[in-house]
Amino acid sequence: MRETLKNVWKVVELRKKILYTLFMLLIYRLLCFVPTPGVDTSMIAGVLERYSLLGFINSMTGANLSNYSIMAMGITPYINASIIMQLLCVAIPKLEELQKEGEEGRKKIAQITRYVTIGLGFLQAVALTYGLRVNATNSFLGLITIALCLAAGTAMAMWIGERVTENGIGNGISLLIFAGIVANLAHSVISNVSAMFTQISAVSIPGIIASLIVFAILIIGIVFVDLGERRIPVQYSKRMVGRKMYGGQNTHIPLKLNASGVLPLIFANAIMQFPSTILAFFSRSSAYAWWSENVTTNSFLYQLIFALLIFGFTFFYSSISFNPVEISKNIQANGGMIPGIRQGKPTAEFIAKITRRITTFGAIYLAILAVIPTAIYSIARVYLPFAASSLMIAVSVAMETMRELESQMLMRHYKGFLK
Repeated sequence: MRETLKNVWKVVELRKKILYTLFMLLIYRLLCFVPTPGVDTSMIAGVLERYSLLGFINSMTGANLSNYSIMAMGITPYINASIIMQLLCVAIPKLEELQKEGEEGRKKIAQITRYVTIGLGFLQAVALTYGLRVNATNSFLGLITIALCLAAGTAMAMWIGERVTENGIGNGISLLIFAGIVANLAHSVISNVSAMFTQISAVSIPGIIASLIVFAILIIGIVFVDLGERRIPVQYSKRMVGRKMYGGQNTHIPLKLNASGVLPLIFANAIMQFPSTILAFFSRSSAYAWWSENVTTNSFLYQLIFALLIFGFTFFYSSISFNPVEISKNIQANGGMIPGIRQGKPTAEFIAKITRRITTFGAIYLAILAVIPTAIYSIARVYLPFAASSLMIAVSVAMETMRELESQMLMRHYKGFLK
């Protein structure tokens, strides 16, 4: 990796892209410290501890929600809007047709996603500001002003992400999430290190060493699974088109071991926060008392429900994002076949069987990854200052960015060879 970065830095074009990306990320982090006008932040810390859903959003935005800056919601409305549009493209035939129109169709869907992001960001900002009671003026105009500032911050974050994707290195939206997670993780690490030196004890040092070991093991595991893939071989027969011979080549269909990525973790985590957040509004009810006593973060019941939700969302995402029948039709239309499998329905059934096995592995992997921090704390009383979803996002984005750097270096190498 060090050699790759050294070679990338020598190329003027790539060096400009890296500097542009770092500059835009710096602007984003500076905007995270711009305060929202008319906000009373004295009550936010206590409310975030009371409502676990808000604590989850705060961790995903790099602790911007606790400061209630103009980037308090970060890129979260854009992620929600993208997920909504992805589901609507499956449910609404018109959007599905638009998605299949190529570049122009994707541009139209991206434009619709931007409008949905702004509208969703404004509605979330109004609900969040009203629910947290942070409107210092207690007036309707003050509420609208705060909501407009937060929606503008989301629009600015979306614009920065798109500019990085277009002119920089890597996926801009992913890098913004990565910057927030790393900032939050760095804050936790600094707090633990300072506590180690101010309150040093025989228990704290082994705990920190154990945290570092688990941290390294998790990173190695995430990298291993992220790079793993199941390759289905495909053979294409030779065919004559006019006077030219086409086909006759062997290739494969690469299926990632964790094709759903981190989305099932995010969905399951968000769903698990909803009951406690809703019941917190009825703090005197027996349901809230039962939930607070029996379904805490470190309880077995919580982790069991969490793991089952991860399983459900993993299979759901696989079903809407991967269509074995369509892949089988494309293979048959191009004169290809899987060795030992007949074309048509048998091919679709074979691909579906392989997909189910890989999805099952991915669901088990995500469930284990999600419960490891809590399990380690329950068994060894060692606190890990990171969530599984945050660590997985950070590692995946870093690897994706490195792969893009390597691909651009390879592309420049071939260009130079052709010249």
